[in-house]
Amino acid sequence: MFKRILIANRGEIACRIIKTARKMGIETVAVYSEADKDALHVEMADTAVLIGPPPAAQSYLIIEKIVAACKETGAEAVHPGYGFLSEREAFPKALQDAGIVFIGPNPKAIAAMGDKIESKKAAAAAKVSTVPGYLGVIEDEKEAVKIANEIGYPVMIKASAGGGGKGMRIAWSEKEVAEGFTRSRSEAKSSFGDDRMFIEKFITDPRHIEIQVLGDKHGNVIYLGERECSIQRRNQKVIEEAPSPLLDEATRQKMGEQAVALAKAVGYDSAGTVEFVAGQDKSFFFLEMNTRLQVEHPVTELITGIDLVEQMIRVAAGEKLAISQADVKLKGWAVESRVYAEDPYRNFLPSTGRLTRYRPPAERVSDGITVRNDTGVYEGGEISLFYDPMIAKLVTHGPTRAEAIAAQGNALDAFVVDGIRHNIPFLSALMAHPRWKSGNLSTGFIAEEFPEGFHAQAPEGERAEVLAAVAAAIDHVYGERKRRISGQMNGRTVTRDANRAVWLGDKEMRLEVKRENGTVGVKFAGKSAVMHLESDWKPGEPLWGGTIDSKPVAVQVRNIANGFALSWQGVETKAYVYTEREAAYARLMPVKQAADTGKLVLCPMPGLVVSIAVKEGQEVKAGETVAVVEAMKMENVLRAEIDGTVKKINAKPGDSLAVDAVILEFA
Repeated sequence: MFKRILIANRGEIACRIIKTARKMGIETVAVYSEADKDALHVEMADTAVLIGPPPAAQSYLIIEKIVAACKETGAEAVHPGYGFLSEREAFPKALQDAGIVFIGPNPKAIAAMGDKIESKKAAAAAKVSTVPGYLGVIEDEKEAVKIANEIGYPVMIKASAGGGGKGMRIAWSEKEVAEGFTRSRSEAKSSFGDDRMFIEKFITDPRHIEIQVLGDKHGNVIYLGERECSIQRRNQKVIEEAPSPLLDEATRQKMGEQAVALAKAVGYDSAGTVEFVAGQDKSFFFLEMNTRLQVEHPVTELITGIDLVEQMIRVAAGEKLAISQADVKLKGWAVESRVYAEDPYRNFLPSTGRLTRYRPPAERVSDGITVRNDTGVYEGGEISLFYDPMIAKLVTHGPTRAEAIAAQGNALDAFVVDGIRHNIPFLSALMAHPRWKSGNLSTGFIAEEFPEGFHAQAPEGERAEVLAAVAAAIDHVYGERKRRISGQMNGRTVTRDANRAVWLGDKEMRLEVKRENGTVGVKFAGKSAVMHLESDWKPGEPLWGGTIDSKPVAVQVRNIANGFALSWQGVETKAYVYTEREAAYARLMPVKQAADTGKLVLCPMPGLVVSIAVKEGQEVKAGETVAVVEAMKMENVLRAEIDGTVKKINAKPGDSLAVDAVILEFA
């Protein structure tokens, strides 16, 4: 076994690999860019090596620097994690030439599966079910239309070297094929330097299901069940679960056996994933193979009890798999949410900055529930604009799908992040969504259920009652503290009227609140039932954790002027608790009007100004580009929303701007 390994990655996956290596008694070496000098993975590793400036192209993506770091530290092997160099055929070759072991598949397997056209040919040869289509190189849009007509609509136009949704279009007619082919080809050329395209049948209402495989260097390959990753936004996974609510045991076995056949056909010898697109009728077709560890691997680990990183290390060291197919048993259900530094209310634009508060739910295994948080950040750390905006992967496991989802919802409610915007409200709303709970999924789920994007949800029904009750209980605790007169009345408190009016935004709810034997009782006007709230919450704590009628509830609390900002199950609202007299005065107060920003171009996210496309005094039409701002490795084009004349420009190229900073003003 290796004595020391290097992790050629950063963030949560580097930390994840270090944990397993530490458990195995293996020393670890971290590599880091100048932007990551204070990163968590650097602190966790036994040794760390600086490899360059912040841009990945000048640090994490340079093979020579990784090889040099191995030689400098005596690392015998390298784990690539995912992303960066993990699927570059040249990387394991360079390591091999230097006498260093690659903890991943052999270069030939990477090459065979790295090209989408060639991988589909290999899948077909291995008798894996493939989507009807044309896998040859298509010369122009005329040939594309001819092929699409033969396949039958709708069709998917895809780049052979594509990934991340780039170079991909769905076409429902000849016109859309001609237009989509030209655009996809151009996009593929600029993104990957490879404009080879292919066309295949598009499966309507599809689901994304993948099989985890594990092979060794002695010809043994097994499959570890499936994961469903149908909850996607712009072809990027958001929620993953294992197993899939669609599959039965017979279909699972068919998919698994085909995945193993493909892995054996290409001589696969590590952890890898064979992805399928599935129909609602359980039909399935090969999509691609990822020759690396997947982001969503924890859900497989939790339902199988198998540490995939440990298996990858043992295989790389030449050991035979100690697990046979008969040993693989799926137990319970696991759900993973990807927590990102992005603003769900601004079309998921990235958010950068310092984590002024980072309090994830406690990891635990108790009462049949597991909560796991894979992260690479810490309170006081910074979310940089140079890398992927992932904060953490929150994973829960329970005996059933319903219990795993409930645990995930509770864990998300208890996940406190301040200083940057994040997608936890969106993830919480997904966990509470009836369609998600029913398992009626497809890759179009988010687009279908949130066609206008994700917007702040107004508290309604049970959610409104829970938030109002918690607000009243919090106010009652504050009131008790204010009314307590130290050293007088033998410790008793001065009582006051228990009738309250709780305002959630513009919704007013009348209720009665009082302390009853250690609990707070809340009764809403017009209802006879009393809600019983128990909590040891103290003023200043960011999380009200407790039970309401014996059910666990976690509500995030932040003090604001004259009230509280509350967050629960995807609902964020301001709560104000008034006595009857205070409420009477509050009703007379004029409603504050939002400032008119129609003539301003605001920076939608923290970022760096790349260019300003206009000048003061210039007339601009709605839709014209006015500026480009870079954040998280992406350039975002800002366009004018109205016709007008540029009155004043407040920023210049190279400026670092905060969210909502005024870039320019129109007359």
